[in-house]
Amino acid sequence: MEKISFSASDRKQLKEHGISEAEAQRQLDMLANGLPYLRLKCAASVDNCIRVLGEEEAEHFQDAWNNYRKEGHRITKFVPASGAASRMFKDLYSFLNNTERSIPETDFEKTFFNRIHDFAFYEALDDACHLNEDKGVDALISAGQYKTVVSCLLGDEGLEYGSLPKGLLQFHVYDDCLRTPVSEHLAEAALYASSQGEADVHFTVSHEHLEDFEQLIERILPDVNTACHLTFHISFSEQKPSTDTLAANPDGTPFRTEDGKLLFRPGGHGALIENLNELHSDIIFIKNIDNVVHDRLKPITVQWKEILAGLLVETQAQVFGYLRLLDSGTYVKNDIEDMIRFVRHTLNCDIPALNEFSDEQLVAFLRSKLNRPIRVCGMVRNVGEPGGGPFIVYNADGSVSPQILESVQIDMRDATARKMFENGTHFNPVDLVCATRDYKGQSFRLPDFVDQQAGFISEKSKDGKPLRALELPGLWNGAMSNWSTLMVEVPLETFNPVKTVNDLLRPAHQPVG
Repeated sequence: MEKISFSASDRKQLKEHGISEAEAQRQLDMLANGLPYLRLKCAASVDNCIRVLGEEEAEHFQDAWNNYRKEGHRITKFVPASGAASRMFKDLYSFLNNTERSIPETDFEKTFFNRIHDFAFYEALDDACHLNEDKGVDALISAGQYKTVVSCLLGDEGLEYGSLPKGLLQFHVYDDCLRTPVSEHLAEAALYASSQGEADVHFTVSHEHLEDFEQLIERILPDVNTACHLTFHISFSEQKPSTDTLAANPDGTPFRTEDGKLLFRPGGHGALIENLNELHSDIIFIKNIDNVVHDRLKPITVQWKEILAGLLVETQAQVFGYLRLLDSGTYVKNDIEDMIRFVRHTLNCDIPALNEFSDEQLVAFLRSKLNRPIRVCGMVRNVGEPGGGPFIVYNADGSVSPQILESVQIDMRDATARKMFENGTHFNPVDLVCATRDYKGQSFRLPDFVDQQAGFISEKSKDGKPLRALELPGLWNGAMSNWSTLMVEVPLETFNPVKTVNDLLRPAHQPVG
């Protein structure tokens, strides 16, 4: 599209967001022209790039990780925690807002009320009901005042669960306390992400809830430090305004609000690559805020986190050895062949006609594929849970590599691509362990490894007017597109997300099975 002439007011807005005019134009061009679908080679599976580890291999990697932890490396657990919990309560909002009925009718509604005593937040909800209505939960239900109970759970006069982030909700019951997801992530970090008596956990939060998170940490941290025999270092960050994206009209011109200002929208979780970039740790675990379990089921989660991390540090050591050998210039033909096998069969990155490269081109290719951040991704068998999937994808340089894709990145009009997506054997539970330093000990600049074309465009509206919104390449999708990626099958038991409030009734979130 034609270059936009931004007004003085526009330029002021852009400057306040930390967005250059060139970047704004680039975003508008993408919104006008669309983004390309990714070209798939095949779905990732155990037949090509997803590793299934035997018992001895798994134990070896577990030992490798626990030995690494003793060496004093900086290890961080990174938890995206800014998402609102409102979607957890979608079914309850539908019930609350339905003017044609006042008693539970759907299976979801009946389950919620029949098992309301099994929620960790039950006592707090009962207190809120007494305070607001002079009746407890049971009395209100007996009187048929189901919607009053829901209002006390979700509303501003009650627990405010409809507007709080998931990380602050009461998830699990213990004999001596109730735990939020924040508390559970600290308990997990103590078990696999601590080193030499310390544990580092970083949460990304929304600005409006930062103080709430800080207050929670201040309240629980002394007891957590004592219980875990560790010193926790807890930090927070917010999504940067510079990662917001411009909205556009359907014709690609800038969307403007009623007062004539540009409209900016959050760029999605891909914006968090900027937050991740500022950690400067040796190893970083990434896990979503709602994927936690009760203590009684933590052992299998810890086991597989250690296995993935052990595979990562061993792979990294091998990569560093190859890069130092290339730097030395003392390598021989067998060394180069060994590196090619490693890139092809361990990193699952290949390029056609590699045998036609000159020696100089071959070394440059190997260096480019080796000297990049590394991630090991746990993958679970596909049982119909929501989530992106693993694929082998063609890159701009003609090579192929493993990637994690969302359905919107795939051209579903292409019968072959659609079949790959529908027949995928695994999906992404967001179970990542990352190494973000190079072989010289310097942190990679992570935004340099983002595939800017791997975002997607969605159709939205504001004030009754249609608009096009640009989502940045997702954190574990296009934002890590140019990382070295290893995939490992992990047990489904390690994936226990809470997408709806009734998921808290699953065994993984209950004190007894």
